[in-house]
Amino acid sequence: MILVDTSVWIDFFSAKELPQVVKLESLLSDEADIAICGIIMTEILQGIADDKQFRRVFDYLQPLIQLPLSDDIYLETARLYRNLRKKGITIRKTNDCIIAATALKYECCLLHNNRDFDLIAKSSSLIVDLEDD
Repeated sequence: MILVDTSVWIDFFSAKELPQVVKLESLLSDEADIAICGIIMTEILQGIADDKQFRRVFDYLQPLIQLPLSDDIYLETARLYRNLRKKGITIRKTNDCIIAATALKYECCLLHNNRDFDLIAKSSSLIVDLEDD
């Protein structure tokens, strides 16, 4: 299962030709198990001003695997953030730690276009390399 981060979805909906978007398009055409969580859904939808586009994007995302955010994910988020800080790594957004903790909990690979996830992966068991999938 692949958890696709907000950064990739925004690039996808903006029709950017980036490696992560090409990978997402390939995963979609292969009908791979693509997941999303509430934080990602919120980040994507909050930036859409047009009501019709909001509905279209929402409808597009609805069939994806929805990963619930339980209390243990929030606890793991705090642990993850604290462990990174002890190593001198500061993640810019708490939401990124929540997304990483979600990927770790559900043992997903994370497809992203956000440098903070690479930092998290270097200091945890987060998997971000999808080349072998």
